[in-house]
Amino acid sequence: MKKITFLIVSLIVVLVSQADAQRRADIELKYDAIDTATRMVWTGANFAVQFPFGNLRETFKLNMNIGVDFTYKTTSNWTYSLDFNYLFGAKVRDQMAVLGPDMLTSNGDLIDGNGQKATIYFEGRYWNLSLGFGKIIPFDKWRNSGLWLRLNAGYFQHKIRINDPDNQIPQISGDYKKGYDQRCGGFALTQFIGYVFMRKVRVASFYAGVEISEIWTKSNRNYSFLLMGKDETKRFSVLIGPKIGWIIPLTEKRKIQTLYRY
Repeated sequence: MKKITFLIVSLIVVLVSQADAQRRADIELKYDAIDTATRMVWTGANFAVQFPFGNLRETFKLNMNIGVDFTYKTTSNWTYSLDFNYLFGAKVRDQMAVLGPDMLTSNGDLIDGNGQKATIYFEGRYWNLSLGFGKIIPFDKWRNSGLWLRLNAGYFQHKIRINDPDNQIPQISGDYKKGYDQRCGGFALTQFIGYVFMRKVRVASFYAGVEISEIWTKSNRNYSFLLMGKDETKRFSVLIGPKIGWIIPLTEKRKIQTLYRY
């Protein structure tokens, strides 16, 4: 939890510093600069906190999401991107729903190979690879900034990470763990609505908004110990939450029109 808090605070500090750098750069201008929409390629890093609904909510609590993207923006402000996101930190609501009642004692405990109460941790882990397109709608003279609408489509996978730190639980060692991790994969759609902030200092650009994902998955394991057979359940889930990201320009054909005051 401390690491997650540090990550959030660090990203907020970076974005605030970027905004201040942009403000000071604008103040230093002795003239009015009109930024034209440019052709640009950028990479970026992003962070989100997401709340699950549907089937994921039955198993997991909220999760963190970190990601990277490569984006191409046209002079008409259309964007095309390749995105990868890694989702972590989702606590499991009920370990009995993971291991089943037959493996646990009447108190809900798991006994290890030494006859002692086992130490075991569960965490939701997901990843998503997608392609997307979007449109930036500017509001003022900074034509690369504005409302950003995006739609992504791709592959989504989620599972339960089962961690036996002492390696003392033979019931979930080796390939046995795969029979309990409930790994599923399938198609996902993601929508984002937010604001892109991009001024003269391009490296100080960022965006913030709200993201929602609709996810259709089914098991890609051949056997589930809970069901004593293959899990054929079709699942539908939704993830929604705030998202912020830092834009790092790689290439740009840039043109700024300058109106001097006399």
